[in-house]
Amino acid sequence: MLTAVIADDEQLAQEELAYLLKDFQDIEIVGVAGNGLEALDLIQKLEPDLVFMDVQMPGLDGLGVVRTLREKNIELPHVIFATAFDQYAVEAFRLEAMDYLLKPIERERLAETLERARRVIQDRQKAAPPESPRLTPQRTKLLVRSGNRSFIVDSQDMVYATIEDGLITLVTTTMEGHSSYKTIEELQANLDRDTFWRVHRSYLVNINKIKEVMPWFKSSFQLRMDDKKQTEVPVSRVQTKRLRELLKL
Repeated sequence: MLTAVIADDEQLAQEELAYLLKDFQDIEIVGVAGNGLEALDLIQKLEPDLVFMDVQMPGLDGLGVVRTLREKNIELPHVIFATAFDQYAVEAFRLEAMDYLLKPIERERLAETLERARRVIQDRQKAAPPESPRLTPQRTKLLVRSGNRSFIVDSQDMVYATIEDGLITLVTTTMEGHSSYKTIEELQANLDRDTFWRVHRSYLVNINKIKEVMPWFKSSFQLRMDDKKQTEVPVSRVQTKRLRELLKL
């Protein structure tokens, strides 16, 4: 099953594309955005495989959405522009769009695009290297900087960590501060993988600090964490299966 987000400021265009996609049983629409800013938010939260996006939208246009994702070093979904204007095609492909569909979209043309997406995604999965054995020793203590002070905390007290604009915020049961690690991957590599789970591209959580599992958008979930703010953390579509297995949902 491939997940998809539709981003278009015209409701009729949204509905028409959603209607066409119903004929393809392996495509699940997990979100619909009415402008570029909403699209940016949904892409980061839902991590869809595909994004069907208009070019001209209020707030932030489709090309701007792609540029912003690249600037944030966020892995791009496969972007398929769907627009009535052909003059943006060159720039779209320069930004590595998978395809550029002109409205009104023909079913046969859409089928070709989806077949290409399936092949690319399957090839990427086959080429992914197996997870290497642990080479980094697990750390039981973490350094957390808060204000002008540096604290040493027990790793088991970490509730979750999140990254934004290259800065990792680490939240424990008693405090919040910044970590010296540069990436979530680097932080996770130094911790017990059975305890600390990458539930989303931007979040690493301590499974022992999950307070509540809440149904969310289109059969996905959010986790309410056991920190002072009762933070709600999204679970990516890719990790939803593991969540179901872990908690017997």
